[in-house]
Amino acid sequence: MSGNIIPSWNSQGVLPPIDPNTPTSRSRSPYRVSLNDFVSQFGTSSHRQNLLNGLLSFRSALYGAGIISGFQWLDGSFLECVESLRSCPPNDIDVVTFYIVPAGQTQQTLEASNPQLFDHDSIKNSYHADAYFFELKGSTIRKLISESTYWYSLWSHQRNSLLWKGYLQIDLSPTDDHIALDSLNRIRNQGGSP
Repeated sequence: MSGNIIPSWNSQGVLPPIDPNTPTSRSRSPYRVSLNDFVSQFGTSSHRQNLLNGLLSFRSALYGAGIISGFQWLDGSFLECVESLRSCPPNDIDVVTFYIVPAGQTQQTLEASNPQLFDHDSIKNSYHADAYFFELKGSTIRKLISESTYWYSLWSHQRNSLLWKGYLQIDLSPTDDHIALDSLNRIRNQGGSP
């Protein structure tokens, strides 16, 4: 699945929130892209590759719990050129998982049978992901709009500078994850550069 090409960092070291050549087009943040393209574009160092491996492991844990339908919004310093901007690598990958509870389960049974998967600190320590969740099917339209507005307004600009920036949307897909993991391993075997 790939709806957009991931734009390059702009002169401020962030993804542009819109296509500056066609500012009213639908080519805008969140950019709907493939996981493989994400890995290929952002796996530029061994540190970033380790964070990507953590994200892929987190997604694998979601699939193991039966969460296979939905998508993730990805953002944070991982999507910025922080190595140049702040002279440091990103700490983690910010991720909001919008998902459908697996058939035969409720939100309560899903969380009870996978407590570590819904524990923010555990996810951050195990997978290097600053993870949040939103269950799609059991939510009202009003709640979905409210949650989407919250994350869009939070992630559409840097916290300190208020610089406008973009972020990404990637579908949950076990098949796509296998392809992305192969790409990540290839990048690592080539000495760390995509």
